Amino acid sequence: MANSSLPKPLVSVRWLRNHLNDDNLLIFDASMNKVTSNANEVEVFQIPNTQYFDIKHAFSDTSASFPNTVPSEEQFTKEAQRLGVSSSSIIVVYDDKGIYSSARAWYLFKAFGFENVAVLDGGLPEWIANGYKVENKKSNSRFNGNFIAHFNLKAFKFFKDIQESSKNKNHLIIDARSENRFKGLAPEPRKGLRSGNIPNSVNIPFSELLDGNCFKSKEGIAKQFEALNTNDKHLVFSCGSGITACILALGAELIDKNDISVYDGSWTEYGTLTS
Repeated sequence: MANSSLPKPLVSVRWLRNHLNDDNLLIFDASMNKVTSNANEVEVFQIPNTQYFDIKHAFSDTSASFPNTVPSEEQFTKEAQRLGVSSSSIIVVYDDKGIYSSARAWYLFKAFGFENVAVLDGGLPEWIANGYKVENKKSNSRFNGNFIAHFNLKAFKFFKDIQESSKNKNHLIIDARSENRFKGLAPEPRKGLRSGNIPNSVNIPFSELLDGNCFKSKEGIAKQFEALNTNDKHLVFSCGSGITACILALGAELIDKNDISVYDGSWTEYGTLTS
């Protein structure tokens, strides 16, 4: 089959079905359980030709104090090559919730210098709802790729950065957690973690960018950002542990807001290190 080229950072299930057998296409399942759920939600099916993108282990620094910490260039290079990623690849990443952890995988690729990556709008639920073919989960391993990661220091904020951003009038920290968690009205799902929010931060629950399993229209996304007067500000996205903050980052890119970063440790780190 011919090689693919991505139209934008979000592709439809119809687009993926039409390009499923393209030579340079890699499909990654970045599913992970929601921290707010007690269930061990394991989907037994996958889109054909899928490989598993293991955010928790392969693509996080597991020696770090907080969950989902961004890995080193060396680790990202090794694990991406193991999945067959080369400079000529294009990548579509999805998850089994619709839009949840797939955006984290998309953002990691962008942060490490790989641009030809998109999220599957609606993920596996939308694929199944359209009656497209699935297979039982298997590895679908590839030959090692040649991609070399180069970390963009501007892509992520860390604890010291976020203390400065919270005082910077040209920065705006936007929290993707639910309104009740943001306001401290609902307990944090991680045991022992205090409730609250980062000083001077505002809230767009990630669910406000979604319509069912898929993203809202560009107009619907823009409405959420416009309500917070985000124009001409550097946007810093936070959440519980750096996963759903990336949904806001993807939403921002869909409406052409590119002066953005993600707070890697998010509230899990900030709430632990401050009183």
